[in-house]
Amino acid sequence: MSEWSKQDRFKALLSGEKVDRPIVSGWRHFIDKEQTADDLAQTTISFTKQYDWDWVKINPRATYLAEAWGNQYDFTDYQTVFPRQQTTAIPSAANLWDLEVKKAVQTASLVEHLEAVKQIRQGLPDTPLIQTVFSPLTVLLFIVGRSAYVTKTVFGIEHPVTLESLFKEHRAAAHHALHTISLTLADYVQELKQAGSDGLFYAVTGTAHPGLFDEAMFDEFSRPYDSIVLEAASYGKNILHTCGAYAQPEKFNDYRIDGISWDTVAEGNPDLEANLKATKVGGVDHGLFAVNDIAQIKQQAKEALTLMKDQSFILSPNCAIPLNVTDEALAQLKQSVFEQEMKL
Repeated sequence: MSEWSKQDRFKALLSGEKVDRPIVSGWRHFIDKEQTADDLAQTTISFTKQYDWDWVKINPRATYLAEAWGNQYDFTDYQTVFPRQQTTAIPSAANLWDLEVKKAVQTASLVEHLEAVKQIRQGLPDTPLIQTVFSPLTVLLFIVGRSAYVTKTVFGIEHPVTLESLFKEHRAAAHHALHTISLTLADYVQELKQAGSDGLFYAVTGTAHPGLFDEAMFDEFSRPYDSIVLEAASYGKNILHTCGAYAQPEKFNDYRIDGISWDTVAEGNPDLEANLKATKVGGVDHGLFAVNDIAQIKQQAKEALTLMKDQSFILSPNCAIPLNVTDEALAQLKQSVFEQEMKL
């Protein structure tokens, strides 16, 4: 192949092949520009063009999937990237039976994000796009006002449904809810294809942390429903993200995914030499962008690209870039791939 396009590189790397040069991308929330399709699309397009990212992880508001069942949020009041939750569709575990399958094209928050994908595709016709979709287990936790992480991140519901009530006292109802959510997401994923998405950034968030769900519970309440969503997304290239400390990326070696993203420097996590089957995505501590540590961003990018030079690999931050990132830090991340290319 004499000339590589962005699509060529992205698809080849996620197929385990080598390409002509490394590729890189970064993503962040714009919490004042994520409440409408137009704002999200235009901000994403502008951000991508500014740094000429090789591919795009679309970063919608964190609550958009939970909104599909009627949750309401205050978008004037955020804690990090989470707006204050005002209501929940599931005030008690007994209400899990009330969840019904939704059609994406008839559900406001999903229609909104399908429109955003269409606009982003029109604005970036040649750039690979993958839409962020949370796992059914994560969505269920968000609906009931619980954190999908060991640490508190969702706020606004003072007394959320307990995990014991959800997954032990009302186990059958929880399976009903998860199946309902997974069928809804599968339908949405199919509509994403028509909107122009090239696959998913599939986030199991922090649910793989053994302090939240042990192996048996994760296998029961996440794995079967992940399979339903990922099967629906088999038309594209899919990167799974397992967030935070003790994220256990090796747990997903048998998942139907093409790439795997995790925090390579967080406690309890393996580094880039982990024995993983999917193409590794990451290599730079996202926390460095919060303190504008240009030297360390450059150094970690260089080390990652050197270590992975004989393997299919995609350079990126290990998670979403903090809100207070500087242009200088993002420019350095982009420049790293070209500095490395000149040495190869």
